[in-house]
Amino acid sequence: MKVIEYNRNKVVKYAEKWAYERNPKYYNFDNLGGDCTNFASQCIYEGCKVMNYTKTTGWYYNNANDKSPSWTGVEYLYGFLINNKAIGPHGIEVSKNDIEIGDLVQLSFSKKLYSHSLIVVKKESNNLDEIYVASHTFNSYNRKISSYQFENVRFVHINEIYK
Repeated sequence: MKVIEYNRNKVVKYAEKWAYERNPKYYNFDNLGGDCTNFASQCIYEGCKVMNYTKTTGWYYNNANDKSPSWTGVEYLYGFLINNKAIGPHGIEVSKNDIEIGDLVQLSFSKKLYSHSLIVVKKESNNLDEIYVASHTFNSYNRKISSYQFENVRFVHINEIYK
């Protein structure tokens, strides 16, 4: 396997273009539990252009009926990124100090379950008032993380892409 560069600028450009609209190449899951992780996956894919087609445990999208659980599921995406040792993006959970544009943020609105995925599009400092994200379901671009009413937050830094 070869390690390739994650293009963070492409992630941000994609997020800016599609934050308030839906890319017709992908199904809109707003009415099936939300589109946030689908959008986050699209953004991450734009930065790496590599999918992992391993059934059940991979990370891929062909159409609404042929996709991995990790493409649209908050906890599944986290699990894939953290545990991936094969083709595709790999991430590590970090503090807010270590995230960069193009990284993943997930919010929990209850103590037990993370249920919202966002993409970092701008970071001016390590303060949540100066870390900005984009997302679907609660459509936003350049929104401060601190503007959400959440109980817990986790940050996943995309550190390698395997091809």
